[in-house]
Amino acid sequence: MKIYSKRIKTILAAASVVALFATTSCMRDLEQTSISDDTAEVVYGNFANYPNALAKLYGGFAHGGQEGGGGNPDINGIDANFSQYTRQLFTMQVLSTDEAVIAWNDGTLQSIHKMNWDSSSEFVSAFYYRIFTEIAFCNDFIRNTTDEKLTAHNITGTNLAEAKYMRTEARYLRALAYYHALDLFGNIPFPTEVNMPIGSSTPPPRILRADLFKYVETELLACSTELKAPRSAYGRADQAAAWSLLARLYLNAKVYTGTDRSKDCITYSEKVIGAGYGLKTKYADLFLADNEKNNPEVIFPIVFDGLKAQTSGGSTYLVHASVGGTMPAKEFGIGGGWSGLRTTKAYVNLFGGAGTSDLRGNFFTNKQTLEIDDLGNFSNGYAFVKFKNVTSTGVEGQDGPTRGSGNFVDTDIPMFRLADIYLMYAEANLRGGGGNAGTALGYVNSIRTRAGALPVASINLNFILDERGRELGWEMTRRTDLIRYSKFTTAAYLWPWKGGVKDGQAVEDYRNLYPIPAKDIIANPNLVQNAGY
Repeated sequence: MKIYSKRIKTILAAASVVALFATTSCMRDLEQTSISDDTAEVVYGNFANYPNALAKLYGGFAHGGQEGGGGNPDINGIDANFSQYTRQLFTMQVLSTDEAVIAWNDGTLQSIHKMNWDSSSEFVSAFYYRIFTEIAFCNDFIRNTTDEKLTAHNITGTNLAEAKYMRTEARYLRALAYYHALDLFGNIPFPTEVNMPIGSSTPPPRILRADLFKYVETELLACSTELKAPRSAYGRADQAAAWSLLARLYLNAKVYTGTDRSKDCITYSEKVIGAGYGLKTKYADLFLADNEKNNPEVIFPIVFDGLKAQTSGGSTYLVHASVGGTMPAKEFGIGGGWSGLRTTKAYVNLFGGAGTSDLRGNFFTNKQTLEIDDLGNFSNGYAFVKFKNVTSTGVEGQDGPTRGSGNFVDTDIPMFRLADIYLMYAEANLRGGGGNAGTALGYVNSIRTRAGALPVASINLNFILDERGRELGWEMTRRTDLIRYSKFTTAAYLWPWKGGVKDGQAVEDYRNLYPIPAKDIIANPNLVQNAGY
């Protein structure tokens, strides 16, 4: 059974007590509103409430509301399904690249792939507010579980030890949210449990990107010693989750701070690799409805349950939105597709075209054209087959069309997995971070062999970027990877409709960062808009 799935209805009901956020679409209100002293005493005075309180923090990455189906949204003015964390992370990280286009023309959605968004974009705002909602939830948990608070609440013995682990998990989840803010927005508001005490009417200070890097690094280094050992519990943050995020942070350090940290990326990649993880035998099984079972590869997932914790974001979005045209919805374990997501010919070409022996290049081409003349036409562009709501034995998910509504998906989304770590190690080695070149080549070939691709005799940096695209397609790393290689905004790599033209064109370099939403700039005088917006 997936982590917390038995208790999810209780968790969502308890959330209205655990985290009383009277949020609006204005970040100033969100940053200033926190759980009251009286409510905190009720919730945190009894250790029995702690698992539910922590579950809300994990749930903040999977669900956008406090009721199933997205009801009672965490953020007023933003639909809970629309603003769900991984759905909007996908929009920012994948839809802006060669990996995906979308047929829908909702609001300013097409501006993301065309790379002409501005500070009024509701999609940019949705993820920005989601990040800071998660940070606010985590701040409250951390604020109310200090050693002093635990002593005052008479939390002792094994409960005390577990409460301290939970507090460190909350710190990790907050660091993960802050990492995404660092990566996508750069210089941001910086609310913590310290500088935003209960009742504060002062807007949070601004933190510069390089300083935020140091903060996230410091938090993760502390978490890496205080969390439970690797593989302690599926779906819970452990030491390997902290090491994985540190490796990713260091791999991108030159972008964030101007200083290469490839050596540190090697150090923390090796820690993960030495912790006993292994590649799952079948690549496709990583993205199926029972991917929580017998999975030695996934280090930290975002957990979904199509029966007990229903959302139209998360993997439900990834499966439904990628099915349309003549695609047989039943084979994906759903009642019908939403005719949205496809991929570009630039991405197809990473595999040498369709029909490749590489199992990762799984494209649906029947009545689909490779060329995209019309972004709004689902038949333009090959469909990309990856996430499904069927199990490794071919059984549809719990809410599949013959077992339930056919609407909601069980599949977990891996945030970190071993193959990603292997590729980080290989890239950091090529960038002069140390390690062993033969070992790096072996890691890459183990990934390729699993996928049915031929092993290679040598690797270089451009090959690694392409291999990351092949291995991690739609896993929400592509924008960050392209920026690290100076290929996101420049003419060094073009894809269809980049820059708003069919064949692609370069865009302004300032688009390596998204804008701070205009409403938050108005609400918080400490903030400064990112250059170019």
